[in-house]
Amino acid sequence: MTTSNAAMPAHAQAEPQDAPPARQGRAASESAPSEFALLGLPKPLISALARQGITSPFPIQRATIPDILAGRDVLGRGQTGSGKTLAFGLPAMTRVAGTRAAAGRPLAVVLVPTRELAMQVTDALEPLGRGLSLRMKTVVGGMSMGRQIEALRRGVEIVVATPGRLTDLVQQGECSLADVKVTVIDEADHMCDLGFFPVVSALLARTPADCQRLLFSATLDGDVDKLVRRFLDDPVTHSLAPATSPVDTMEHHMVQVTRDDKFAVTAEIAGREGRTIMFVRTQHGVDRLVKQLARVGVRAGGLHGGKRQNQRTRILSEFRDGAVGVLVCTDVAARGIHVDDVSLVLHVDPPMDHKSYLHRGGRTARAGERGTVMTLVLPGERRSAESMTRRAGVRPQRLKAVPGDPLLAELAGARTPSGIAVPVWEPPAPVAERRPRREGGQGGDRRPRRYHDRSREEGERRDGDQRPGERRERRFDGERRPEGRSGSRGAGPRTRRAAQG
Repeated sequence: MTTSNAAMPAHAQAEPQDAPPARQGRAASESAPSEFALLGLPKPLISALARQGITSPFPIQRATIPDILAGRDVLGRGQTGSGKTLAFGLPAMTRVAGTRAAAGRPLAVVLVPTRELAMQVTDALEPLGRGLSLRMKTVVGGMSMGRQIEALRRGVEIVVATPGRLTDLVQQGECSLADVKVTVIDEADHMCDLGFFPVVSALLARTPADCQRLLFSATLDGDVDKLVRRFLDDPVTHSLAPATSPVDTMEHHMVQVTRDDKFAVTAEIAGREGRTIMFVRTQHGVDRLVKQLARVGVRAGGLHGGKRQNQRTRILSEFRDGAVGVLVCTDVAARGIHVDDVSLVLHVDPPMDHKSYLHRGGRTARAGERGTVMTLVLPGERRSAESMTRRAGVRPQRLKAVPGDPLLAELAGARTPSGIAVPVWEPPAPVAERRPRREGGQGGDRRPRRYHDRSREEGERRDGDQRPGERRERRFDGERRPEGRSGSRGAGPRTRRAAQG
C-alpha cells in the first residue's frame, strides 16, 4: 500500500464536497492552462467545470485524480467537506466515457450511506457528465423503484446508489454489476457504522475482479479496514488530515444543565438569529421537540428517517431557503447534507461517540466560515461527554447555564422566544396532477407501489420495528396489511363452511 500525505490549507479543509462550485478557486489568468487540464481530465469536463467557475482543484482532488486516471485503487481519507465528490467523480466519469452501457449493466457504481448524499452526489456530477454524454441515475429507497428500473433498462453509465436498494434491483435481475469498471464507496466508515458492511461486501463481490475500486472515508479502521484488505488491490492512500482533526474555525462549548432547565435553555438557543441545526437521539424526540418549540413560538422543521423522501427533501429545501431557521434532526443529517451558513450546531442529546460528534459538528464552519458547536449535558452525562470530546480531539469550554443566562446570549446569541404558539411546521404538499383516464381502463389512477431500502440508512429504531423472533408482516405504502381479507382465501374452516352453506 502506497501512502501519501498532502497539506491542506484551512480554507480548503472547511470547503464542502458538495459546495456551490463557484466557491472553488478561480484561475488568476484565463489564458493560463487549467490545473484540471494538467491533471489529465478531458476538455469537455474542464469546460463544464469552468462554466461553473471551478478552475482550481482542492488538495484531495489534486492528489487523487492522477492515480485514479492511471487505474490505481485509491483510499482517500479526509475531513467532511474536503472536496471528495469531485475527487472521485471527475476521474470516474473520465474512465467510463466513450462506452455505451448495455441495458441494466452500468459501467460505474457509487455507493453512499444515505438518500440525501446520493442525491447530492448526482446533482454535483450529472451536469458535468453531460459533455461526455454520460447517463446517470440515483437508485435509492423511498423513491419510485419503477422509474429506477425503467432508467436501467434504457441504459445508464453511472449509478449512484444506497446499498439496500441496489441489492433489491440486483436480486430482481434488473441490474447486473458484471460490466462495472469503477466502484466508489463514499463515507465508508458511516456505511459500516450503519450495518451495511455485509451488503456492501456482497455487492463488491459481484463486480469483476479487475474492477477499479475507490474508497473514501474519514477513518480507516474496523470494518472499513476489512473492506480494504479484501477488495482493494495495492491501493495508494491519500490522507489529508488526522481522523480526529477538528476544523480550526469552529468553537466548542459543553453546557451543563439540569433536567428541569434543559428545554428552556434549548428554546432560548432555538430563538436565536441565524440557521441552527439541533440533534436529538430518536425520531420521537425530533417530533416532540418540534412541537414543544412551536408552543413557545419557535418555528422548526423536523428531519428523520421516519419521514417520506419527498417530505425530507422539502424540509431541507425550506431550511436552505430560510423559511425555517431551526432544523431538528437525528443522525440522518449528520453526514452528506450541506446547507450554507449554518452558524450553530446544538447537541440537545450528546452523540453516542466521537465520530458522531465530529460529523454532526461538520454541518457548521463550512466553506471557511466560523461556527459554534454546543453540547447540552445533564450532570450524569458529564463524564461520558468529556471522554467523547477527548477522543474527538476537542477541548470545549465548560460552563453551567440556566434559562436567561447572559453567557448563553454572548456565546450563542440565545434569546427568550415570544411565547406565542405557532403552528407545527410541515412542508406544503405538492399539487398532484391528475392523469387522464385510459380508454377502456378500470377507471381512476392506480397508486404506485412504494419500495424502501431493505436496510435503514439512519440506523434508527422506530416503534413497530421487528425484534428477534417476531414475525414480519408485509407492508404496502408504509401501512400494515389489514388482518381480515375478503373472500375465502386466508379464512378459517368455519368461515369457509359458512360461506359455502
